[in-house]
Amino acid sequence: MKNFFKSEIFEYAKIILIALVISLLVRTYVAEARLIPSESMLPTLKIGDRLIVDKFFYEIRGTKDIQRGDIVVFAPPPAANSKNDIPFIKRVIGLPGETISIKKGVVYINGEPLDEPYLAEKSAGDFKPVIIPEGTIFLMGDNRNNSHDSRFWVPLPLQSIIGVAEFRYYPFNEIGILD
Repeated sequence: MKNFFKSEIFEYAKIILIALVISLLVRTYVAEARLIPSESMLPTLKIGDRLIVDKFFYEIRGTKDIQRGDIVVFAPPPAANSKNDIPFIKRVIGLPGETISIKKGVVYINGEPLDEPYLAEKSAGDFKPVIIPEGTIFLMGDNRNNSHDSRFWVPLPLQSIIGVAEFRYYPFNEIGILD
């Protein structure tokens, strides 16, 4: 009887260990859940929204497939003066080699106005033209007047990207793929 309980406990311990290892591998290399902690992406993402961040396909495709409009999760740059290690989430606005500026609340990429239907309001300030260096991207929150982003802390190195936000799973009435 004693050996039976020992073998049962050992079997349960193996199952739990295997589940933990699989969970760790999935979270590290495939996808992870993220909670939206701030208003910087309103109206697209609200405080408390929960997302699935794709790490796997991003790793396979690499940074060459980052596109304007992608919503990315990234390690904040030192210039962001983040008080903790919580990753940020912002929208890709400018790509390497492009010139970005803001005039009267309108973002311009290489002198052309950017169509941004996801904004609730335009940026209150202007931003002088800047060429985005190779190996970096320019990120901005959708809530332009309440977002600490590349306008304040320079373009982000591509290697700082953790993954691309793909799917909202909470709140339940807004479940779906992110545009």
